[in-house]
Amino acid sequence: MSNVAEQNTGTTAVREGYEIDRDALAVWMESHVDGFAGPLQVAQFKGGQSNPTYRLSTPSRDYVLRRKPPGKLLKGAHAVEREAAVMTGLGKAGFPVPHIYALCEDDAVLGTAFFVMGMVEGRIFWDATFPDVGRHERPAYFDAMNAVLADLHTVDYAAVGLGDYGRPGNYFARQIGRWSKQYLADDKAGRDADMDRLIEWLPDNIPPGDETAIVHGDLRCDNMIFHPSEPRVLAVLDWELSTLGHPLADFAYNAMMYRMPPDIVAGLKGADPAALNIPSEADYVAAYCRRVGRERIANWDFYIAFNFFRLAAIFHGIKGRVIRGTAASAQAQDRAKDFPRLAALAAEAMEACRTA
Repeated sequence: MSNVAEQNTGTTAVREGYEIDRDALAVWMESHVDGFAGPLQVAQFKGGQSNPTYRLSTPSRDYVLRRKPPGKLLKGAHAVEREAAVMTGLGKAGFPVPHIYALCEDDAVLGTAFFVMGMVEGRIFWDATFPDVGRHERPAYFDAMNAVLADLHTVDYAAVGLGDYGRPGNYFARQIGRWSKQYLADDKAGRDADMDRLIEWLPDNIPPGDETAIVHGDLRCDNMIFHPSEPRVLAVLDWELSTLGHPLADFAYNAMMYRMPPDIVAGLKGADPAALNIPSEADYVAAYCRRVGRERIANWDFYIAFNFFRLAAIFHGIKGRVIRGTAASAQAQDRAKDFPRLAALAAEAMEACRTA
Protein backbone atom coordinates (compact mmCIF):
# COMPACT_ATOMS: atom_id res chain seq x y z
CA MET A 1 0.00 0.00 0.00
CA SER A 2 1.35 3.47 -0.92
CA ASN A 3 1.96 6.14 1.72
CA VAL A 4 -1.00 8.17 0.42
CA ALA A 5 -3.31 5.16 0.62
CA GLU A 6 -2.03 4.23 4.08
CA GLN A 7 -2.59 7.78 5.36
CA ASN A 8 -6.18 7.92 4.07
CA THR A 9 -7.56 4.36 4.20
CA GLY A 10 -9.54 2.95 7.08
CA THR A 11 -10.46 4.33 10.49
CA THR A 12 -8.72 5.31 13.70
CA ALA A 13 -9.79 6.30 17.17
CA VAL A 14 -11.57 9.67 17.18
CA ARG A 15 -8.89 12.36 17.20
CA GLU A 16 -8.56 14.85 20.02
CA GLY A 17 -10.77 17.88 19.43
CA TYR A 18 -13.12 15.93 17.12
CA GLU A 19 -14.99 13.94 19.74
CA ILE A 20 -18.70 13.18 19.30
CA ASP A 21 -21.33 12.86 22.04
CA ARG A 22 -22.30 9.30 21.19
CA ASP A 23 -25.39 9.26 23.42
CA ALA A 24 -26.75 12.50 21.95
CA LEU A 25 -26.10 11.18 18.44
CA ALA A 26 -27.90 7.89 19.17
CA VAL A 27 -30.96 9.75 20.49
CA TRP A 28 -31.02 11.94 17.37
CA MET A 29 -30.62 8.95 15.03
CA GLU A 30 -33.48 7.11 16.71
CA SER A 31 -35.74 10.01 15.71
CA HIS A 32 -34.33 10.80 12.26
CA VAL A 33 -32.76 7.67 10.70
CA ASP A 34 -35.20 4.98 9.55
CA GLY A 35 -34.26 1.53 10.82
CA PHE A 36 -31.60 2.74 13.26
CA ALA A 37 -31.07 0.57 16.34
CA GLY A 38 -28.13 0.79 18.72
CA PRO A 39 -25.79 0.26 20.40
CA LEU A 40 -23.64 2.69 18.45
CA GLN A 41 -19.86 2.63 18.02
CA VAL A 42 -17.94 5.59 16.53
CA ALA A 43 -14.56 5.66 14.75
CA GLN A 44 -13.01 8.43 12.62
CA PHE A 45 -11.92 7.92 9.03
CA LYS A 46 -8.28 8.80 8.39
CA GLY A 47 -9.27 10.82 5.31
CA GLY A 48 -11.86 13.60 5.14
CA GLN A 49 -9.59 16.27 6.60
CA SER A 50 -11.72 19.25 5.53
CA ASN A 51 -15.01 17.93 6.90
CA PRO A 52 -14.35 15.32 9.63
CA THR A 53 -15.89 11.98 8.67
CA TYR A 54 -16.84 9.11 10.97
CA ARG A 55 -17.87 5.47 10.68
CA LEU A 56 -20.93 4.68 12.77
CA SER A 57 -21.30 0.96 13.51
CA THR A 58 -24.40 -0.81 14.80
CA PRO A 59 -25.24 -4.54 15.02
CA SER A 60 -27.39 -4.38 11.88
CA ARG A 61 -25.67 -1.85 9.59
CA ASP A 62 -22.98 0.82 9.32
CA TYR A 63 -23.37 4.49 8.49
CA VAL A 64 -21.11 7.44 7.70
CA LEU A 65 -21.37 10.79 9.46
CA ARG A 66 -19.85 13.90 7.92
CA ARG A 67 -19.77 17.13 9.91
CA LYS A 68 -18.45 20.64 9.89
CA PRO A 69 -15.22 20.89 11.91
CA PRO A 70 -15.37 22.53 15.33
CA GLY A 71 -14.18 26.11 15.83
CA LYS A 72 -14.58 29.35 13.92
CA LEU A 73 -15.15 28.79 10.18
CA LEU A 74 -14.95 30.97 7.11
CA LYS A 75 -18.37 31.96 5.77
CA GLY A 76 -19.58 29.42 3.22
CA ALA A 77 -16.77 26.94 3.95
CA HIS A 78 -17.34 23.32 5.01
CA ALA A 79 -20.92 23.43 3.73
CA VAL A 80 -22.10 19.95 4.64
CA GLU A 81 -25.65 21.13 3.94
CA ARG A 82 -24.74 21.54 0.26
CA GLU A 83 -23.09 18.12 0.15
CA ALA A 84 -26.24 16.51 1.55
CA ALA A 85 -28.43 18.45 -0.88
CA VAL A 86 -26.48 17.51 -4.02
CA MET A 87 -26.27 13.83 -3.07
CA THR A 88 -29.98 13.75 -2.27
CA GLY A 89 -30.78 15.26 -5.67
CA LEU A 90 -28.40 13.00 -7.58
CA GLY A 91 -29.76 9.95 -5.77
CA LYS A 92 -33.18 10.77 -7.24
CA ALA A 93 -31.60 10.64 -10.71
CA GLY A 94 -30.08 7.21 -10.05
CA PHE A 95 -26.54 8.60 -10.00
CA PRO A 96 -24.12 6.58 -7.81
CA VAL A 97 -23.96 8.40 -4.47
CA PRO A 98 -24.43 7.16 -0.91
CA HIS A 99 -28.00 7.29 0.40
CA ILE A 100 -28.59 10.36 2.56
CA TYR A 101 -30.58 9.42 5.67
CA ALA A 102 -30.83 12.80 7.37
CA LEU A 103 -29.25 16.24 7.80
CA CYS A 104 -28.96 17.98 11.18
CA GLU A 105 -28.43 21.75 11.15
CA ASP A 106 -28.98 22.12 14.91
CA ASP A 107 -25.56 22.83 16.46
CA ALA A 108 -26.96 21.84 19.86
CA VAL A 109 -26.81 18.12 18.98
CA LEU A 110 -23.08 17.66 18.22
CA GLY A 111 -21.73 21.22 18.20
CA THR A 112 -21.74 21.60 14.39
CA ALA A 113 -24.06 20.66 11.51
CA PHE A 114 -23.76 17.12 10.14
CA PHE A 115 -25.44 14.53 7.96
CA VAL A 116 -25.69 10.75 8.07
CA MET A 117 -25.39 8.67 4.91
CA GLY A 118 -25.13 5.02 3.98
CA MET A 119 -21.82 3.19 4.20
CA VAL A 120 -20.69 1.98 0.76
CA GLU A 121 -18.17 -0.86 0.84
CA GLY A 122 -15.74 -1.18 -2.07
CA ARG A 123 -12.32 -0.19 -3.35
CA ILE A 124 -10.69 3.24 -3.57
CA PHE A 125 -7.72 3.61 -5.93
CA TRP A 126 -5.16 6.21 -4.83
CA ASP A 127 -2.86 5.57 -7.81
CA ALA A 128 -4.18 6.60 -11.25
CA THR A 129 -2.29 3.73 -12.92
CA PHE A 130 -4.62 1.28 -11.13
CA PRO A 131 -1.70 -1.00 -10.22
CA ASP A 132 -3.94 -3.37 -8.22
CA VAL A 133 -6.01 -4.17 -11.31
CA GLY A 134 -4.98 -6.69 -13.95
CA ARG A 135 -3.59 -5.23 -17.17
CA HIS A 136 -6.48 -6.51 -19.28
CA GLU A 137 -9.07 -5.08 -16.88
CA ARG A 138 -7.69 -1.53 -16.71
CA PRO A 139 -9.47 -0.11 -19.79
CA ALA A 140 -12.82 -1.01 -18.21
CA TYR A 141 -11.97 0.96 -15.04
CA PHE A 142 -11.10 4.06 -17.05
CA ASP A 143 -14.29 3.59 -19.06
CA ALA A 144 -16.33 3.38 -15.85
CA MET A 145 -14.76 6.60 -14.56
CA ASN A 146 -15.42 8.31 -17.91
CA ALA A 147 -19.05 7.14 -17.92
CA VAL A 148 -19.67 8.54 -14.43
CA LEU A 149 -18.55 11.99 -15.56
CA ALA A 150 -20.77 11.87 -18.63
CA ASP A 151 -23.72 10.69 -16.53
CA LEU A 152 -23.21 13.51 -14.01
CA HIS A 153 -23.08 16.18 -16.70
CA THR A 154 -26.29 14.98 -18.33
CA VAL A 155 -28.40 14.97 -15.13
CA ASP A 156 -31.36 17.37 -15.40
CA TYR A 157 -30.37 19.34 -12.31
CA ALA A 158 -33.61 21.36 -12.18
CA ALA A 159 -35.74 18.21 -12.30
CA VAL A 160 -33.99 16.77 -9.21
CA GLY A 161 -34.40 19.93 -7.15
CA LEU A 162 -30.96 21.48 -7.78
CA GLY A 163 -31.98 24.41 -9.97
CA ASP A 164 -30.73 26.86 -7.35
CA TYR A 165 -27.56 24.94 -6.45
CA GLY A 166 -25.33 27.58 -8.09
CA ARG A 167 -25.30 30.47 -10.52
CA PRO A 168 -25.77 29.21 -14.08
CA GLY A 169 -23.61 30.74 -16.82
CA ASN A 170 -20.37 32.72 -16.99
CA TYR A 171 -18.57 30.04 -14.97
CA PHE A 172 -15.05 30.51 -16.31
CA ALA A 173 -15.04 34.30 -15.96
CA ARG A 174 -16.28 34.05 -12.37
CA GLN A 175 -13.80 31.33 -11.42
CA ILE A 176 -10.80 33.01 -13.06
CA GLY A 177 -11.72 36.28 -11.34
CA ARG A 178 -12.14 34.60 -7.96
CA TRP A 179 -8.83 32.72 -7.99
CA SER A 180 -6.91 35.63 -9.52
CA LYS A 181 -8.15 37.92 -6.75
CA GLN A 182 -7.19 35.42 -4.07
CA TYR A 183 -3.71 34.92 -5.57
CA LEU A 184 -3.04 38.65 -5.90
CA ALA A 185 -4.25 39.37 -2.37
CA ASP A 186 -1.83 36.96 -0.68
CA ASP A 187 1.38 38.98 -0.43
CA LYS A 188 3.02 36.52 1.94
CA ALA A 189 3.04 33.70 -0.61
CA GLY A 190 4.69 35.89 -3.27
CA ARG A 191 4.22 36.17 -7.00
CA ASP A 192 5.02 33.71 -9.78
CA ALA A 193 5.74 34.72 -13.39
CA ASP A 194 3.68 31.85 -14.84
CA MET A 195 0.67 32.76 -12.69
CA ASP A 196 0.95 36.41 -13.64
CA ARG A 197 0.89 35.50 -17.35
CA LEU A 198 -2.07 33.16 -16.85
CA ILE A 199 -4.07 35.85 -15.05
CA GLU A 200 -3.60 38.11 -18.08
CA TRP A 201 -4.29 35.44 -20.72
CA LEU A 202 -7.13 33.31 -19.35
CA PRO A 203 -9.95 35.93 -19.19
CA ASP A 204 -9.42 36.96 -22.83
CA ASN A 205 -9.33 33.40 -24.18
CA ILE A 206 -12.42 31.74 -22.72
CA PRO A 207 -13.83 29.52 -25.51
CA PRO A 208 -17.27 30.39 -26.89
CA GLY A 209 -20.31 28.47 -25.74
CA ASP A 210 -21.83 28.61 -22.28
CA GLU A 211 -23.25 25.45 -20.71
CA THR A 212 -24.40 24.55 -17.22
CA ALA A 213 -24.37 21.20 -15.44
CA ILE A 214 -23.78 19.86 -11.96
CA VAL A 215 -19.99 19.82 -11.54
CA HIS A 216 -18.18 17.87 -8.82
CA GLY A 217 -15.09 20.08 -8.78
CA ASP A 218 -12.60 17.44 -7.57
CA LEU A 219 -13.43 14.25 -9.45
CA ARG A 220 -10.33 12.05 -9.30
CA CYS A 221 -10.15 8.26 -9.11
CA ASP A 222 -9.60 8.47 -5.33
CA ASN A 223 -12.96 10.20 -4.84
CA MET A 224 -14.81 7.17 -6.21
CA ILE A 225 -15.71 3.88 -4.56
CA PHE A 226 -15.44 1.02 -7.03
CA HIS A 227 -17.19 -2.35 -6.74
CA PRO A 228 -15.08 -4.86 -4.75
CA SER A 229 -14.37 -6.98 -7.84
CA GLU A 230 -15.92 -5.29 -10.90
CA PRO A 231 -15.02 -2.19 -12.97
CA ARG A 232 -18.08 -0.32 -11.71
CA VAL A 233 -18.38 2.89 -9.69
CA LEU A 234 -20.66 2.36 -6.70
CA ALA A 235 -20.41 5.86 -5.24
CA VAL A 236 -18.84 9.25 -5.88
CA LEU A 237 -17.68 11.00 -2.69
CA ASP A 238 -16.50 14.43 -1.48
CA TRP A 239 -18.96 16.88 -3.02
CA GLU A 240 -17.65 19.86 -1.05
CA LEU A 241 -16.58 21.79 -4.17
CA SER A 242 -19.65 20.94 -6.25
CA THR A 243 -21.87 23.59 -7.81
CA LEU A 244 -23.56 24.45 -11.09
CA GLY A 245 -20.79 25.09 -13.60
CA HIS A 246 -19.38 24.29 -17.01
CA PRO A 247 -19.17 20.54 -17.67
CA LEU A 248 -15.93 20.85 -19.67
CA ALA A 249 -14.21 22.43 -16.69
CA ASP A 250 -15.20 19.41 -14.60
CA PHE A 251 -14.25 16.84 -17.23
CA ALA A 252 -10.90 18.50 -17.92
CA TYR A 253 -10.10 18.46 -14.20
CA ASN A 254 -10.50 14.69 -14.26
CA ALA A 255 -8.58 14.28 -17.55
CA MET A 256 -5.80 16.50 -16.14
CA MET A 257 -4.55 13.27 -14.54
CA TYR A 258 -2.72 12.55 -17.82
CA ARG A 259 -0.45 15.58 -17.21
CA MET A 260 -0.39 15.51 -13.40
CA PRO A 261 2.79 14.36 -11.62
CA PRO A 262 1.78 11.39 -9.43
CA ASP A 263 3.53 12.79 -6.37
CA ILE A 264 1.18 15.83 -6.27
CA VAL A 265 -2.20 14.08 -6.60
CA ALA A 266 -3.24 10.90 -8.42
CA GLY A 267 -1.65 11.46 -11.83
CA LEU A 268 -0.21 9.73 -14.89
CA LYS A 269 2.56 12.11 -15.98
CA GLY A 270 5.60 10.03 -16.89
CA ALA A 271 3.57 6.83 -17.27
CA ASP A 272 3.27 4.92 -20.56
CA PRO A 273 -0.45 4.41 -21.31
CA ALA A 274 0.24 1.76 -23.96
CA ALA A 275 2.45 -0.27 -21.62
CA LEU A 276 -0.16 0.00 -18.86
CA ASN A 277 -2.98 -0.79 -21.32
CA ILE A 278 -4.94 2.31 -20.42
CA PRO A 279 -6.53 4.74 -22.89
CA SER A 280 -4.49 7.69 -24.12
CA GLU A 281 -5.61 11.21 -23.23
CA ALA A 282 -7.02 11.64 -26.75
CA ASP A 283 -8.97 8.38 -26.53
CA TYR A 284 -10.30 9.29 -23.07
CA VAL A 285 -11.52 12.65 -24.38
CA ALA A 286 -13.08 10.99 -27.43
CA ALA A 287 -14.97 8.51 -25.23
CA TYR A 288 -16.47 11.34 -23.17
CA CYS A 289 -17.45 13.21 -26.35
CA ARG A 290 -19.25 10.13 -27.69
CA ARG A 291 -21.17 9.77 -24.43
CA VAL A 292 -22.37 13.37 -24.26
CA GLY A 293 -22.96 13.85 -28.00
CA ARG A 294 -20.02 16.15 -28.84
CA GLU A 295 -18.02 15.86 -32.02
CA ARG A 296 -14.87 17.14 -30.31
CA ILE A 297 -13.67 19.63 -27.71
CA ALA A 298 -12.15 22.69 -29.37
CA ASN A 299 -9.53 24.62 -27.39
CA TRP A 300 -8.94 21.57 -25.18
CA ASP A 301 -5.72 22.96 -23.74
CA PHE A 302 -7.57 26.02 -22.42
CA TYR A 303 -9.60 23.78 -20.12
CA ILE A 304 -6.43 22.03 -18.94
CA ALA A 305 -4.68 25.38 -18.38
CA PHE A 306 -7.67 26.66 -16.40
CA ASN A 307 -7.68 23.63 -14.10
CA PHE A 308 -3.95 23.69 -13.41
CA PHE A 309 -4.27 27.44 -12.73
CA ARG A 310 -7.16 26.87 -10.31
CA LEU A 311 -5.27 24.15 -8.45
CA ALA A 312 -2.10 26.27 -8.40
CA ALA A 313 -4.10 29.13 -6.86
CA ILE A 314 -5.37 26.77 -4.15
CA PHE A 315 -1.81 25.61 -3.43
CA HIS A 316 -0.63 29.23 -3.42
CA GLY A 317 -3.14 29.89 -0.64
CA ILE A 318 -1.77 26.91 1.29
CA LYS A 319 1.76 28.30 0.81
CA GLY A 320 0.63 31.57 2.37
CA ARG A 321 -0.81 29.75 5.36
CA VAL A 322 2.43 27.75 5.80
CA ILE A 323 4.45 30.99 5.81
CA ARG A 324 2.06 32.58 8.31
CA GLY A 325 2.27 29.49 10.52
CA THR A 326 -1.41 28.57 10.27
CA ALA A 327 -0.83 25.37 8.25
CA ALA A 328 2.10 23.45 9.65
CA SER A 329 1.37 19.87 8.51
CA ALA A 330 3.84 18.00 6.29
CA GLN A 331 1.15 17.77 3.60
CA ALA A 332 0.66 21.55 3.65
CA GLN A 333 4.38 22.09 3.28
CA ASP A 334 4.47 19.72 0.30
CA ARG A 335 1.57 21.58 -1.28
CA ALA A 336 3.42 24.87 -0.85
CA LYS A 337 6.48 23.43 -2.62
CA ASP A 338 4.32 22.05 -5.44
CA PHE A 339 2.68 25.42 -6.22
CA PRO A 340 5.24 26.58 -8.85
CA ARG A 341 5.16 23.17 -10.56
CA LEU A 342 1.40 23.46 -11.04
CA ALA A 343 1.73 27.03 -12.29
CA ALA A 344 4.34 25.83 -14.81
CA LEU A 345 2.03 23.03 -16.01
CA ALA A 346 -0.78 25.58 -16.44
CA ALA A 347 1.54 27.81 -18.46
CA GLU A 348 2.58 24.82 -20.58
CA ALA A 349 -1.05 24.12 -21.49
CA MET A 350 -1.57 27.84 -22.16
CA GLU A 351 1.30 27.86 -24.65
CA ALA A 352 -0.07 24.70 -26.33
CA CYS A 353 -3.43 26.47 -26.72
CA ARG A 354 -1.81 29.61 -28.14
CA THR A 355 0.13 27.66 -30.76
CA ALA A 356 -2.66 25.23 -31.69
